[in-house]
Amino acid sequence: MHAVILAGGKGVRLRPYTTALPKPLVPIGDQHAILEIVMRQLAAAGFTSCTLAIGHLGHIIRAYVGNGSQWGLRVGYSSEDSPLGTMGPLLTMLDRLPEHFLVMNGDILTDLDFGKVLCTHENSGAPLTIATYARQVNIDFGVLTTESGRVVGFTEKPSIDYRVSMGVYGVSRDTLGPYTPGLPLGFDELVLDLLKNDTPPHAYDFDGYWLDIGRPDDYDRANAEFTARRGVLIKGA
Repeated sequence: MHAVILAGGKGVRLRPYTTALPKPLVPIGDQHAILEIVMRQLAAAGFTSCTLAIGHLGHIIRAYVGNGSQWGLRVGYSSEDSPLGTMGPLLTMLDRLPEHFLVMNGDILTDLDFGKVLCTHENSGAPLTIATYARQVNIDFGVLTTESGRVVGFTEKPSIDYRVSMGVYGVSRDTLGPYTPGLPLGFDELVLDLLKNDTPPHAYDFDGYWLDIGRPDDYDRANAEFTARRGVLIKGA
């Protein structure tokens, strides 16, 4: 099983942490880099190889990860000189990828079974599988429903439940075949194209533990909760 880890972002929302460190290397808990946790999880889930798509401060990631042997993985690298979006980096390495593979952001903390996501994708026959997570947004205002200048409904500080992409995907190589290597390709563009072509992605609904470390609130929460969850997040630790 093969995974592509997207690790080229600048981490603007996490500054000043990311001024000198790439976002996937910011420390969690007792100084584990988030990328180290991800690598350990992939190895425990049965992955044997991965490609790191790097850009901003990529040389630091190379120095930290090396060939991946410390985690039992074979690691290769793909560099982007200019931002290519979420899916764009995959186009430049497509001929080196297996028929089905996992793609994930390098800055998420979760107990999701990555192997199950890839297996489900292979069995689904869908062009793309998206791991999804339930989120809730609390609106701090009274919300009005208006029609023709009249208020016809009112809700005081409602909560909205919805599902978001976790930044973990099962991808088939043929799905990316129509796109041009070297040009940007966003996740949003790919999903909209699949919906337009009546080939919808498969949803892998997950209700375990998930934080987006790129968000300051989630990063602070991860540090506060890591010690208690260490055994679940890092098997055998």
